[in-house]
Amino acid sequence: MVTILVTGATGNVGRHVVDLLVKEGVRPRALTRNPDKAGLPADVETVKGDLTKPDELPLDGVTAAFLLPVLEGDRAADLARAFLERARDLRRVVFLSTDAVAVQRPGSNEPHQSVEKVIEAAGVEWTHVRPGEFMSNKMIWAETIRRENVVRAAYPDAIGTPIHEVDIAEVAVRALLDDGHAGRAYRLSGPEALTTRQQVAAIGEGLGREIRYEALTYGQARATLIRDVGLPWDIAEYMMGYYAQFNEEPADLLPTVEQVIGRRGRTLARWAADHAGELSVLN
Repeated sequence: MVTILVTGATGNVGRHVVDLLVKEGVRPRALTRNPDKAGLPADVETVKGDLTKPDELPLDGVTAAFLLPVLEGDRAADLARAFLERARDLRRVVFLSTDAVAVQRPGSNEPHQSVEKVIEAAGVEWTHVRPGEFMSNKMIWAETIRRENVVRAAYPDAIGTPIHEVDIAEVAVRALLDDGHAGRAYRLSGPEALTTRQQVAAIGEGLGREIRYEALTYGQARATLIRDVGLPWDIAEYMMGYYAQFNEEPADLLPTVEQVIGRRGRTLARWAADHAGELSVLN
């Protein structure tokens, strides 16, 4: 009997992994810290657990897992190792990694890479799913879109290739359910290479209204992420570093999503339409 554990089951990607598995006729075991508030389908086995407490995880009978990293200090590799040691029936792991492993900025210390190495040494079938920028990151613009129909950001001509969270989930589900993905590290991008201005226009297209773009300097944009979005300084600086890099070195446009799931990925306009309720004008 196959039992698939989905960690981070209420997150941006994990929730879609759960839904897609259910559509495939699979009853996954969905791991969440608060099952009472998870809001997952009734035919899902929703269980309580915290990846930072591996000794308490309900891993009996788990044969495959969609695994998120625990980005908590320098514990990522140790916690992944503890998870794998306790999951004695585990045969297949699909790990939600990041494209930063493949395209590392000088001096970066990428914890996802250490987790990948732990998984590869565990003696299980593994697949690493390495998305670049999530379209859901565009929610940092949500407040000004709702209130003013405007996006204020740096680097108007920086080229990104953001990916829809559902497309990430679809790749993960294929790797969980189908043979032929073991030992693969899938770098993922969205289907379009768009400048920051074009991304704002695509969001406007999906919402059916014009969204203006106003350029900020690096420092102004970083301050906005800290003050208005609530990001810690180091996270805001980390994100700004990638935007600066995209301004000089466009993000890679990759065919992997279509190769794995058999169709083109969802566009940013589609993402905006999917999230129209969260981006609606405030009266």
